[in-house]
Amino acid sequence: MPLLTIRDDDVLLASDVQLDFMPGGALAVRGGDEIVPLVNALMRRFAQIVLIQDWHPKGHASFASSHSGRAPLETTRLAYGDQTLWPDHCVQGTKGASLHPALDTDSAFLILRKGMHPNVDSYSAFVEADAKTTTGLAGLLKARSVKRVFVCGLATDYCVAYSALDARAAGFEVFVIEDACRAIDANNSLGLAWARMDAAGVRRIASRDILGAIRVEVSARAPGAE
Repeated sequence: MPLLTIRDDDVLLASDVQLDFMPGGALAVRGGDEIVPLVNALMRRFAQIVLIQDWHPKGHASFASSHSGRAPLETTRLAYGDQTLWPDHCVQGTKGASLHPALDTDSAFLILRKGMHPNVDSYSAFVEADAKTTTGLAGLLKARSVKRVFVCGLATDYCVAYSALDARAAGFEVFVIEDACRAIDANNSLGLAWARMDAAGVRRIASRDILGAIRVEVSARAPGAE
């Protein structure tokens, strides 16, 4: 396909490029560190950039440790419905919650923190897991005349997918930059996420559709990563 022309009314959302999702982190996504140079290269093409940051209080309801006898990746029932339980991760103020040190954070006009309510998880940058509490991001983007939303980051099957779906529901044209994401892919979660995104009209593209044939060296190992 011909190169996509990135316009001033486009926004790039980079989701959860944080140390706890990197190799050696509390909730490591395989190959998570590989996307950092690519995300930086993509950011250089956009005038509007939002970084999304998971930012949980201690004892968050989505943590398996908050439920006696439960293990990560099990499901429990919370007030708003079924909730996947996770290892403690991205706890406010901890090193693991920090954005990757090689990420070009200076180019973003906003760093949006989510998952701060102790009893409600938040995969999406737009709407929390209770399906009614909004972050205000959709209104902000519309106030900035954004028409198209491009999503990358971690993880494809959770925060990226939920953000993409909610952006579509808010009326934006949405693209997921597949090779600038990595997935957890537990219990076919990746396939199910793509099925939902395809059905909603989310477009799947590659970074080359924006960057062309430029070479981007992958992997940006975080200090102390295993």
